[in-house]
Amino acid sequence: MIFLIVVIAVLSMMYGYIGWRLIVPAAFSLPVNIILWAALVVLVILPFLPIIMRINGVEGQAVDIAAWIGYLSFGFLTLLFALIVIKDLSLLSITVFQKLAHFAGNLLGSSSEVTEAVDPERRRLLTNSINLGILGLTGGMVGYGMYQAMRRPDVIEVTVPIDNLPDDLNGFTIAQITDIHVSHTIKRPFVQTVVDVVSELKPDLIALTGDLADGSVKQLRDDVAPLADLKAPHGCYFITGNHEYYSGVQQWLEETSRLGFNVLINEHRVVSKGEGRLLLAGVTDYGGGGFSPEHVSDPHKAKEGAPDCHAKILLAHQPKSIFEAAKAGYDYVISGHTHGGQYFPYHVLAALAQPYISGLHNHGNTRIYVSKGTGYWGPQIRIGARSEITIHKLISA
Repeated sequence: MIFLIVVIAVLSMMYGYIGWRLIVPAAFSLPVNIILWAALVVLVILPFLPIIMRINGVEGQAVDIAAWIGYLSFGFLTLLFALIVIKDLSLLSITVFQKLAHFAGNLLGSSSEVTEAVDPERRRLLTNSINLGILGLTGGMVGYGMYQAMRRPDVIEVTVPIDNLPDDLNGFTIAQITDIHVSHTIKRPFVQTVVDVVSELKPDLIALTGDLADGSVKQLRDDVAPLADLKAPHGCYFITGNHEYYSGVQQWLEETSRLGFNVLINEHRVVSKGEGRLLLAGVTDYGGGGFSPEHVSDPHKAKEGAPDCHAKILLAHQPKSIFEAAKAGYDYVISGHTHGGQYFPYHVLAALAQPYISGLHNHGNTRIYVSKGTGYWGPQIRIGARSEITIHKLISA
């Protein structure tokens, strides 16, 4: 509840700033101002409406429509807020530079005392023209972001060098899907597309690294059903993300198991191919312990009792797991969670919360790959962070 109040307060300040910088300079009539400010108040609440309806057992098309409008408005306004702040900071920088230049001119005795009177009407017209331009730019970016979010995910191949990897494991492939977020706006057709792409890739092993759904199994069972068609010679594996804990973790563990996935709860499996042995471990979400003591994420426990293997790989939803994973001696960590920031300029916030937000990185003697995610969360927008299905290919270093 406290978190919800904080989020609403932050959004209220952001939307209030938008109103102050856009509605006030436009100098509309009083009735129009009342309507616009009331609309902003409604838009603060709208993204939370589907969540409230879901908690109270309300399901169906009405909730889906509310989610589409609420999340898209949230994306539009948060992007608009960012562009307005960038504009205001740019104008502030120009003003500061001009004042510093004027001050320096006075010190050097070369400043002119002649100043041109500012026409208030001309300034208002210029301000409103810039604001209209920003609104148009935001609309264009949202349209582009929607296209990027809903198109077929890109296939990214990552080459992972492993020391002393035997020939039997050289070229071994792991297909990773993550952060699909099946929900009110991501439905069965998208899941079917993901399944079709992965099936065409014919990987040796498939890993689903959390945040499969936002909603109950009862509500979304039909939408995730195509996942049952995923098959790989060395199996399909699932670990929890943070959103499983918001949506009924035990029910989702049972459902993913029913769909044919091996669920890894701080445990491992040994995958053999010829003479090669691969340790595949999986941990619960980094914050899972806050929901259940049995779900405290533990990379050390996940490999307890494991035999000697030629490669040790950990599936961990959040990149934060890299710190303990490196101490535990894993060769490679496969993560998601960040969505790569999802859309500009909020990549910065993701970077503040996680050690890595996308791509392949070295962390001591352990490598980590962070996927940008296969679906999206909240706003149906991706800008600068294309969704992906990742193929991890092990090669001998």
